[in-house]
Amino acid sequence: MEKDLLDLTDLTKVEIKDIINLAEDIKENPQKYNSKLKGKTLLMIFEKASLRTRISFEVGMTQLGGHAIYYNVATSPMGKGESIQDTAKTASRYVDLIMARIKHADIIQIAEHSRVPVINAMTDFTHPCQILGDFLTIKEKKGSLEGLKLAFVGDGNNNIVHSLLYGCPLVGIKLAIATPNEYKPQSSVVETARAIGGEITVTTNALEAVKDADIVMADTWVSYYVPQVEKDARLKIFKAYQVTEELFKNAKEDAIFMHCLPAVRGMEMTKEVIDGPQSVVFDQAENRLHIQKAIMLKLVE
Repeated sequence: MEKDLLDLTDLTKVEIKDIINLAEDIKENPQKYNSKLKGKTLLMIFEKASLRTRISFEVGMTQLGGHAIYYNVATSPMGKGESIQDTAKTASRYVDLIMARIKHADIIQIAEHSRVPVINAMTDFTHPCQILGDFLTIKEKKGSLEGLKLAFVGDGNNNIVHSLLYGCPLVGIKLAIATPNEYKPQSSVVETARAIGGEITVTTNALEAVKDADIVMADTWVSYYVPQVEKDARLKIFKAYQVTEELFKNAKEDAIFMHCLPAVRGMEMTKEVIDGPQSVVFDQAENRLHIQKAIMLKLVE
């Protein structure tokens, strides 16, 4: 692997497969890995609130025998009293790994000036750890990744969709994105995905995207990086992209429903979908722990 994991373009198809295989073994045989990072320290830099990311990384580091430090940007001098570059240069002399949940431009600066590997734990642009965990979940439920169709319905210009665009072509998943015209994913990301060789469809028609899908995925309509003043307008625009039971029935009979959480029932999907028998959202959340342990091990090996 490269020194850092900033987005999925940093990985090859083989490296993604190796990370998923390692995560599967960690999940099945955790005792084999409980001292692999003994004496190692992970610095966790957070700009936004977090449940799954913080807990999964901190627990993961502990279960690997290491230690994690939580660092809140709001109560730190980083980017204010001290430059991001100087923060990275200093912190990387103390710790063995850095993960950050901050703006994408800032994590790039951290990586450029850090001596140790840097992990993108979510930025406003991409969310690679989430999608790698999702691939692990899909493989568990479907047996393989190659040849499957994943339909994403909702806000197409967000970190989840950008990471799906980078990742799906590498693992052989066909990706269909249903989103309003004004919320289409960034064109440069779509171009990169197609250059990798991905089968990509971007449409305004949710039914077209979901038809015969193996996986249907949604995400919050108002993410951490969206100003709250935009909320009401977004709710009106995205109402036509709610994943309902009726819409979900157009996917394959054995399709699964995924959502990275937090989710708002009655917005991006109905309660019947997310709490239904084909929803795997909590298996998906658990797998963040196992995939992130695999990522950390790969970066320090």
